[in-house]
Amino acid sequence: MVGRTWDANSTDLGVKRLEHPCPSVRICVNLWLYINEYQCLSVKICVNLWLQIGCGTGIIFLDCEEKGVMQVRRTLGDVLREAGMITASQLVSSLKEQNKTGEPLSTILIRKGYVTEQEIVDTLTATLGIPTTRLDPRMVEAEAMGMLPSYLIWHYQILPLTRQGQHLTLAMVDPLDEKAIEEVQNATGLEVVPVVVRQSDLTWAAGQCVFSSSSRMRREEARLDETSVVRVLDSLFVQAFQCRASDIHIQPEVEAIRIRFRVDGSLFDVLHLPVSMGPGLVSRIKVMANLDISEKRLPQDGRIKLEIERHSIDLRVAVIPTVYGEQVVLRVLDQTRGILDIEGLRLESSNFERFMSLLACPHGILLVTGPTGSGKTTTLYTMLRFLNSPDRCIITLEDPVEYSLAGITQIQMNPRIGLTFSDGLRAVFRQDPDIIMVGEIRDTETAHLAVQAAMTGHLVLSTLHTNTAVGSITRLLDMGIEPYLICSSLRGVVAQRLVRMICSLCAEEYLLDEFTAVRIGMPELTGKRFRRGRGCHSCRMTGYQGRVAVQEVLVLNHDLRGMVMSDSFTEEEMETAAREQGMTTLLEDGIRKAREGLTSLDEVMRVVYLGN
Repeated sequence: MVGRTWDANSTDLGVKRLEHPCPSVRICVNLWLYINEYQCLSVKICVNLWLQIGCGTGIIFLDCEEKGVMQVRRTLGDVLREAGMITASQLVSSLKEQNKTGEPLSTILIRKGYVTEQEIVDTLTATLGIPTTRLDPRMVEAEAMGMLPSYLIWHYQILPLTRQGQHLTLAMVDPLDEKAIEEVQNATGLEVVPVVVRQSDLTWAAGQCVFSSSSRMRREEARLDETSVVRVLDSLFVQAFQCRASDIHIQPEVEAIRIRFRVDGSLFDVLHLPVSMGPGLVSRIKVMANLDISEKRLPQDGRIKLEIERHSIDLRVAVIPTVYGEQVVLRVLDQTRGILDIEGLRLESSNFERFMSLLACPHGILLVTGPTGSGKTTTLYTMLRFLNSPDRCIITLEDPVEYSLAGITQIQMNPRIGLTFSDGLRAVFRQDPDIIMVGEIRDTETAHLAVQAAMTGHLVLSTLHTNTAVGSITRLLDMGIEPYLICSSLRGVVAQRLVRMICSLCAEEYLLDEFTAVRIGMPELTGKRFRRGRGCHSCRMTGYQGRVAVQEVLVLNHDLRGMVMSDSFTEEEMETAAREQGMTTLLEDGIRKAREGLTSLDEVMRVVYLGN
């Protein structure tokens, strides 16, 4: 057992002692002094203590081998603090975040930049004498891997390596996690021998062993017919959550059921299941989503609500028949992760000022534009969250409702029964709203109603599918909205794209060469310093982890309204005029974020430059 031994009867504690005639009071107060002196902020007392004080006498019962001895166990945070790797305040803030998010402490400490992965490994090895290894998926034995459900592997950041007799060698990021060790011992009946490894190495190895087609699921294909479909689906849902996947694709093929996750905008293979499992998986999903399991010829849509690791998860289900069976795509919506604050949008300073000026408008239309998957809904919800207050009535028309917002009336559109955006807008006018959010302006009728709402004193938020902010004006004109109505109602447009962020664990700097700078049409960037990801286990060798938005914010001022009224402008002319008024374009914002090291220049060129 690793920890300090505290003797209630010893006088050599190294701290001030309290003398008191009541032994139970003396023991408890001195224990408190001991903990306070050593600042064991996440201390766990591994005894059962009952204290009764009455009439000046006390009785204390200690569940220990030796009476009066308490074992104070240390956690990862205590070890790092005692070794001088983190401060007490850093540990406190990390523990508070852990209580909110449920993430492993090591993940939070690394993300905050308090310690590196290697520093955690080195400190634990030097302090506790726990062996370490450079983890490789080939080190994992099939027998050991089959002993643990994948949920435990991802939840506790562990990976079984080998079994020798009654001992199981377990790779761990935090070998002081007693709950993890206890869960493994209960699941396997074996004694755990911990080996400390780097978090990125474990993530990569676990991904290979749990996800890949040659991994555990591939090795167990012969037994999958006997395995509960519920268990397979639950494992998939947890794995998707752990990977921060936005979508789960269950795709039937000739010889297998192909499972893929979309992470940071890109699809990658997770595993392949026997064709015989397809109908069972689809039927189970239909039951969970309250769909008709007997209907296999028509598309169906539904919704599933789950609780995963104390997170409320919504799964939007879309089922469609194919030549090889029914295909299912599930959109993963984490209610605790999806809505950002304004700072979370990472707006550049000039864009931030323009964005906030638009939100201050009492009435008019604010548009968010971009192609599918560019984060428009997230930005809309962020705007609603900022505008929400008790003195405002906010009503949304959505298809579908993706996140629940307290204090806001949200209406789900249902075209099958005649409830469209235009019908919903007409009904909402009679509900005394201050702010109306329309999920998308899809047709001329909805556009006219949105303009009417803006002209009658309402603030209307909505989206359009256009490539640029200026393009939204052209789109409204194409829908038949008169120029004078656009000038009177439209306040501004936010156009955006999502670019992948460079993986912080494998990022490297380089100087842009002249050939590349000229090739992308920006010779002035020659010799400038940029960053890129080499690729590592943590980012699945892509060099990227997470995404960030690049934006352009167009505010309609007097000059731009004059161009709209003239009805003889081109998009290029209006964009030039907007830039002269201070607008930062998508490409300029992307290059700025690349210069800051958030994303790579290649990614900006791929998403913004080539995309337009």
